[in-house]
Amino acid sequence: MARKIGSPRANPWSGSRPDDAPETALVGRHAVLEALRAGQPVSRVLVSRTARGAGPLRDIVETARRRGVPVQPVDARRLDGLAQGLPHQGVAALTAVQALVGLDDVLEVARGRGEPPFLIVLDGVEDPHNLGAVIRTAEAAGAHGVVIPRRRAAGLTPAVARAAAGATAHLAVAGVGNLVAALEELKQAGVWVIGADPEAAEPYDAGALEPPVALVVGAEGRGLHRLVRERCDRLVRIPLRGQVRSLNVSVAAALLLYEVARCAGRVSAGGDTTTAR
Repeated sequence: MARKIGSPRANPWSGSRPDDAPETALVGRHAVLEALRAGQPVSRVLVSRTARGAGPLRDIVETARRRGVPVQPVDARRLDGLAQGLPHQGVAALTAVQALVGLDDVLEVARGRGEPPFLIVLDGVEDPHNLGAVIRTAEAAGAHGVVIPRRRAAGLTPAVARAAAGATAHLAVAGVGNLVAALEELKQAGVWVIGADPEAAEPYDAGALEPPVALVVGAEGRGLHRLVRERCDRLVRIPLRGQVRSLNVSVAAALLLYEVARCAGRVSAGGDTTTAR
């Protein structure tokens, strides 16, 4: 049964912070507020002395004080230095660098909710803004987690957290050493692996994309690596009617994620039509 968007969920990061994890600056009002709401370990919230204390900023201050997190007024130049070019919107939180979890942890999120796994796997997505955008959409669409390679891909940097608008506080992100082996592990767990390939014969909305499913999308331009493509149970394409040859990876991921959400909603309303592996 698909989880309804906006329903309560467990915090996948509770208790996951190592005691010696280095601190980093999480900037931007949405990212800071969601980190506080999700219970991420925050040592201090820094607020620009010149920022207007209304709307989300007021919510940040109130939430921090309820959690007993110190709120410190600072000069805007201090925030500029912490943000390193990112728009900070007058606020930053000093928090631990968010660790990647294991693939089993993501599957445990699904088991804990009593739902078939719904994941998205990123093959070589190196742009942190694209990774953050995918995480944000995956969380909104009801996915249980995102799977990324630990090497040669964007990790959970402050830029990713900023682009995710706080979604990293709510969604498990697993790092794997070998993406091909991870896909095999998912298949052994009964998860269908569906890859996005512009040369595939099947349009993405021609057949049901239903959980248990792991969507696999590759980097813009290069697409899926050969071995990753070969491990997919099915390949689907997103039809392109214009002159461009590819979509931004975050846009492609959004279309696929919401197709799964749509199909999962139909299954939950009309009965279980999932086929066993």
